[in-house]
Amino acid sequence: MFNKLEMAPPDAILGLTDAFKKDTRAEKINLGVGVYKTAENTTPILGAVKAAERLLLESESTKSYLPIPGAAGYCAAVRELLFGAGHEIIANDRAVTAHTPGGTGALRVASDFLHTLYPEKQIWVSNPTWANHNAIFMAAGLTVQPYPYYDYENTCLDFDGMLTTLKIVPEGDIVLLHGCCHNPSGMDPDLDQWKAIAEVVYERNLLPMFDFAYQGFGDGLEEDAAGLRHFCQPGKELLICSSFSKNFGLYNERCGAFTIVGADADGAQKAYSHMKIAIRTNYSNPPSHGAAVAEAILTTPELRQQWEDELAAMRSRIAEMRQSFVDTLARLGVEQDFSFITRQKGMFSFSGLTKDQVNQLREEFAIYIVGSGRINVAGMTPSNMDRLCTAIKAVL
Repeated sequence: MFNKLEMAPPDAILGLTDAFKKDTRAEKINLGVGVYKTAENTTPILGAVKAAERLLLESESTKSYLPIPGAAGYCAAVRELLFGAGHEIIANDRAVTAHTPGGTGALRVASDFLHTLYPEKQIWVSNPTWANHNAIFMAAGLTVQPYPYYDYENTCLDFDGMLTTLKIVPEGDIVLLHGCCHNPSGMDPDLDQWKAIAEVVYERNLLPMFDFAYQGFGDGLEEDAAGLRHFCQPGKELLICSSFSKNFGLYNERCGAFTIVGADADGAQKAYSHMKIAIRTNYSNPPSHGAAVAEAILTTPELRQQWEDELAAMRSRIAEMRQSFVDTLARLGVEQDFSFITRQKGMFSFSGLTKDQVNQLREEFAIYIVGSGRINVAGMTPSNMDRLCTAIKAVL
């Protein structure tokens, strides 16, 4: 049976990492995979995470199964981080949360939940979007439709195109929104634009679903939640898929969450019952360690402060690399304007490089970038910046 199969294509991003690892050139640079890197080109374990793990090692007393939706304390901490302490949604018990295996697990649980209950509904995603979004939704049986998002020619948000399309999305369909640090473009709506998007979504009776994987990597924990919180209106429903891979550095712990906000507490509990069925038939219950670490940090004041300081340092380094990239290209005499890179947020940016230029960078200079031209800014360091920009100058 298996010999008759055709070889499946490699994942566009993880396959690039495999190719990078096989490359024997010492000067190689990986700007593809979406993990944070320090100036020394390592992906660190945060000090707050290490401190939390020491506490857990001393206090943990069992390895028994967690409940289907995970630990209640973790879920409560997730909601407070999303909405803010004392928010009306929390006070009125309008939100329910499950701990999922990463943000990807949250997206898959949400997809199964939606397709099972509303099989006729479509999900609308930004063009472009994270490469795995469409695959996850289609694997669950959802029909995926695009809405305009990025203006490639003017290197900015295609806000008019986005709103024009959202105004004709059929009532009851789902709209996927990136909460902050849009992947792959790095281009986010401003606050006025978020308000306008929320107005259209609710006027059309659409169901908003947020992929919220980078809280704290843009402008700050509270600032990055501002767009999401415009949708958190009394009596309104929404879905949120969040991840702690990036902002806690818990990549291999697969620590995410799926949160449902109901119009009222009764609606939230009914949705919760169906969410748990989707989880039970998928992975039954979640792993414990990553969520226990995140809960310990979020609920212990000194660890919370240490984490926020470390997160701010990561955010600052990414911003510095954006500016250094633009400045270095200009210093090397590149006439093309790359200043738009400094207006984008988070780890990712659309560089404007073509597929042919990306291929040339990989073959001639051992620089690995996703075919769309999306770059991981965190892969840039002070030590590789000159070589990177010199190579880009050569292929322009």
